[in-house]
Amino acid sequence: MSYNFSYKFGYYDKICTTVQMAACPLLGENEIGLEPTCYARNIEVGNSLIFQAASLIIDIIALFMTVIMIFHVRSKYTAVGRKEMVMFFYLYFVMIVLDFLTISGIIPISSVVYPYFVAAYLGSTSAMCWCLMLNGFIGYQWTEDGTALTLWTFRLSSLLIFGLMFFISIATFKEVGSFSKSHPIGLFIMYFIFNPFCLLVYVVLQIILVVNTLDEYWPLGNISFALVFFIIGQVIQIFLSDKICDAIKHYVDGVFFGNICTLLSVMMIYKYWDSITKEDLEFSVGGKGNVWEVKELLNEDDEFAPYAGQAANTIGHAGVSFANTNSQYGGQGYPLQQQPYPQQQQQQQQHYQQQAYPPY
Repeated sequence: MSYNFSYKFGYYDKICTTVQMAACPLLGENEIGLEPTCYARNIEVGNSLIFQAASLIIDIIALFMTVIMIFHVRSKYTAVGRKEMVMFFYLYFVMIVLDFLTISGIIPISSVVYPYFVAAYLGSTSAMCWCLMLNGFIGYQWTEDGTALTLWTFRLSSLLIFGLMFFISIATFKEVGSFSKSHPIGLFIMYFIFNPFCLLVYVVLQIILVVNTLDEYWPLGNISFALVFFIIGQVIQIFLSDKICDAIKHYVDGVFFGNICTLLSVMMIYKYWDSITKEDLEFSVGGKGNVWEVKELLNEDDEFAPYAGQAANTIGHAGVSFANTNSQYGGQGYPLQQQPYPQQQQQQQQHYQQQAYPPY
C-alpha cells in the first residue's frame, strides 16, 4: 500500500500515514480510517493483541515518574505555586492513562466507546497544556497562589478547555453539523496550533521571569532542555516515524521515541520549577533548619575565661548565679583542681557583674 499524501493544513492524511495516532482510525473518508504505512509489531497476550508494546512500557515508567514528581511537589508545603503546578501533573497522569488505553488496543477500535476515550485523551492533552500556560503567570503574582480564586480559575478554565476539545473531537468523529472527519480543521487547530501555542507562552514567560528576577540563569538550562525534548519528540513522530519503523524492522516506531521525549520534557519542567522555588524552612513540615550558634570572643588574658561559658548559662535578670551545673565537679560547676575558696568565689561574682556581664 502506498500513499502520495503531502502535509496540508487542516488534514491528518499525511500525518496518520506516517505515525500511529489514537484519532487516526476515526478520521478519513472511508470507514476504516487512516492507517500508517509502518507501525510497531504487536504482541499477543492471551487471546488479545496488544499494540505498541514498547511504548506501553514507557507509559508505565511515565506513570511511576509522575507519581514521584507529584509527591515531591506536594511535599514542598510553602513553595510558590505548589497547588497549581500539581494540577499539571495530575492532568499529565490522566493523559498517560488514556493514551495507554487507546493506543494499545485494550479498548478496541471497533468499540462504541472508543471515540469517547480518544476525545477524552485529546481533551486532557489540551487541558494539560492550558494548565501549564496558566502556571507560567504564577511567578508574576497576578493573583496570590494557593487561594480559592486562583485554584478555581485553574480548575474551571482547564475543564472548559477539556470540554471544548472533547466536543470538537466527538463532533468531528460523528460528523455533526459542519464538522467533517475527512477535513478535521477544528481538531487540527486545537491539537497542532493551540497546544504548542500554550507551551510556547509558558516557555517565554519563564525566560522573562528568570532574566528579570533571578540572580542566576541556571534554571534556563532546564526549561531549554524541556523545549528541545518536546520539539525532538514531535519531529520524530510526525516526520520520521515511518522511516524509523522501516529501519528497525517494525520493532518500534516514532511513538516510542515521542513518548520518551515527552516524559523527559515533563521531567525537565519539574526540575525547572523545583530549581526556582524555595521552601520557607520555618514553616516546612519535617524539615530541619540550620542551627546557628553565636559565641562572644573571650579575652585570653582574662583569668576567669575558663569559667565564662558556665557563668553565661546562669545569668538572670538580677545578675549572675553560679548553679550546681555538674555534679561530678563537686556540685560547684568548677573542675576539682580549681575549686575556689568562698572569698575567691565572691571576687569572681563581683568581677562578672561589674565587667563581663553588667546587671540589667
